[in-house]
Amino acid sequence: MKIHDCFKVDYMRFLLPLLLFLSACCCPTGYRYHVEGAQEFVMDSYKIKQGKFSILEMEGIVASNLPSSLLYEYTDVIENDDVISVVMQHPTRKDLCAEVNQISQGLRVTDGKICLPQLGSVEVKGLTFEEAKVKIREAFAEEVKGTDIFLEYRSRERSKIELIGEVGVKQLPVNGRVRLFEVLSLAGVSPSANLFKSYVLRGDEILPVDLTKLILAGDMSQNIVMRPGDKIFIASAAMANVMIMGEVGIATVIPVPTGSVSIREALARAGGIPFTGNRQCIQVIRGNALNPKIYRLSWNHITFLPNDALLLMPGDTIYITETPITKWNRFINQLLPSSMLIDFGIKCKGVCGW
Repeated sequence: MKIHDCFKVDYMRFLLPLLLFLSACCCPTGYRYHVEGAQEFVMDSYKIKQGKFSILEMEGIVASNLPSSLLYEYTDVIENDDVISVVMQHPTRKDLCAEVNQISQGLRVTDGKICLPQLGSVEVKGLTFEEAKVKIREAFAEEVKGTDIFLEYRSRERSKIELIGEVGVKQLPVNGRVRLFEVLSLAGVSPSANLFKSYVLRGDEILPVDLTKLILAGDMSQNIVMRPGDKIFIASAAMANVMIMGEVGIATVIPVPTGSVSIREALARAGGIPFTGNRQCIQVIRGNALNPKIYRLSWNHITFLPNDALLLMPGDTIYITETPITKWNRFINQLLPSSMLIDFGIKCKGVCGW
């Protein structure tokens, strides 16, 4: 054996234990993680399949159940700043009808009242449309019997909801019967919107509504009645992602607009696992960086388990490790290039007198 070969063997015997020691010491103090197998991952996948609030519970956020009272319609009444049109009909008094109809095409409710020709101020705040119609008709009947009255809203300043984010319409009126599904169908929601991160705000409270179930699964138990002042936030696709790293075709970030994606789809979108990847060590990292939960899967699990048993949730990272031979080759190429060894050996020969 040549002297260079002997030196190379001795150098490797020294360097490998050193690298193992350094890698063991690089873990920060207090860093903990739990390694789980395929069975635990499958069980958690079926929790993910249950929807938004099951996923949030896995993240440590517990939400209350959707109260059935949110599904009940309510009685809509006239409010201040509503603008109402009044149309009058009478079989003979065409002159009076023309006068009333000309002036009464946009009456704003101020201090609870509207001002009508021939009648003056009429209190309408707090009345339903039908109640206001009866009251105005009875008031006109005192002057001219046989009149008929029709009302309609021209605009409503207070009986509106606001829409924010990935929508084309920013405001819509509500009337006690308008529901969330109808609002979203009129709002021009972006096809790429992230329904998982979207929410409905009533006052300072986020309502426990799963928009993914409502829109994609048609679950009408989520179809709440909208109330004046409600705000709907529609999130962008980039607000929930999973990351694929390591030995894949292209390390990438994948949006998860519905709250979950299968490992198969994620790996396909990352270009698959090349020959340098260790298919027996597919790791899914879940949770915060200081205390993650790590699942270890193999290619057999990915191949034979159904998609519903292989679900990722927002924030997950897939990491594919290298094969042992890939690690070794890279180690040799990066740390021990032959030119460095030859140069080092020549210098040692000159110094040591080899």
